[in-house]
Amino acid sequence: MQYDPIKRSLGSVFNRTPFLRKVFYRLLDLLLLRSWHIRKEIKSWNTTSPADAKILDAGSGFGQYDFYLSSLNPAWKILGVDVKEEQIADCNNFFKAINRPNVTFTIGDLTTYTEAGHYDLILSVDVMEHILEDVKVFENFHASLKPGGMLLISTPSDQGGSDVHDHDEEESFIEEHVRDGYNIQEIQEKLKKAGFSRTEARYQYGKPGQTAWRLSMKYPILMLGKSKLFFIILPFYYLFTYPFSYYLNRKDVNTIHASGTGLVVKAWK
Repeated sequence: MQYDPIKRSLGSVFNRTPFLRKVFYRLLDLLLLRSWHIRKEIKSWNTTSPADAKILDAGSGFGQYDFYLSSLNPAWKILGVDVKEEQIADCNNFFKAINRPNVTFTIGDLTTYTEAGHYDLILSVDVMEHILEDVKVFENFHASLKPGGMLLISTPSDQGGSDVHDHDEEESFIEEHVRDGYNIQEIQEKLKKAGFSRTEARYQYGKPGQTAWRLSMKYPILMLGKSKLFFIILPFYYLFTYPFSYYLNRKDVNTIHASGTGLVVKAWK
């Protein structure tokens, strides 16, 4: 199914006031397992991060990670880049309204965007599965990092990412993806080809996370795709299912998985 129309509908609801947008970010942090994994990695990076770090959110979307990063340290300079003009405008308006001038957003194509030796951290969450020219993007990331800078990626794996399994007739749950997922060795080899000196990768969305994702994201999105009337019963749905999703998300984040439908990848210049 196409995910972007549903994202636009959600944006139209939660963009009405800064308070609603903050509520939206909080809901994303609670519901999205990838957010649990990314925030864990950012907290780890923050233990040795520069006080005046420069950060690129490559494919910033709704800007939820920029909100989290700017909450950790108001001295960090954060730039969000995305190809969607409406999301860039919404994010700039929101961060201006809440008086966070250290966070800005601009339209940009990651296959061409570089700022040589500028960033301490580059964040790329659920982006690379949308871009065919991935090695070119990795080269741009490498060029844009300072020496010692880190790239943090979250992306589907080839172990059933985007809810694709072993059957030829099955397609990605999200039609906008150009690949269903990365092999864990493949993505590290591509990063080294792009110039990165060291890489680490681990699976996310093991068995607990896969169940939590279906409960908290897939089934609600499928129902919203059929009818916007589901917005009315969505709070009651989550009231019943979220305790299970919360437990499963915690279990997924705190477990080392032999395989999983998602990957968290780190690479250093």
